[in-house]
Amino acid sequence: MSPERRRELLRRYRSLGLGELVAAAVFVVLAAAVLQPRWSGRDWATLWWGLGPLVLVLVQAGVYWLLARSWVGTGTMPTRPARAYRAFRILDPLLLAVGIVVIVVRGGDDAGALVLTLGVWLFAVVEFVNYFVVRLAYPPTLWLREVTRWRSPRLVRDLRG
Repeated sequence: MSPERRRELLRRYRSLGLGELVAAAVFVVLAAAVLQPRWSGRDWATLWWGLGPLVLVLVQAGVYWLLARSWVGTGTMPTRPARAYRAFRILDPLLLAVGIVVIVVRGGDDAGALVLTLGVWLFAVVEFVNYFVVRLAYPPTLWLREVTRWRSPRLVRDLRG
């Protein structure tokens, strides 16, 4: 790998990692600043069954991209991060499953809050799929053509070694 290509990947991975971590923080801050003061305790508690998994997946993704900077060009994910991400690949769907059950069973006092909570949960599912199942993130102009190719996400390819 050329030094220029390596620098480009390092810059891109840093941008992706920090972007995912900032996104996680923004979701938490917006929920706390905008929704919490307006929502009942029941709606607020139910929201976290959708928001919690989303934030968890975003933080896992952000950390992955920042850690991936250390093995750019080697093609080999170190053992400890690989073990952790293999565990996340199993635990995240379980958390998402528990989350949807709790959201549906608990419901909420307000239908709008329930719909927003389901939307947040669904976004968590999409993020999980994007990182652990099939790549879904492409530039808008290429999305339809590329997403139908069912490519493995970078994280999955790194786990394979």
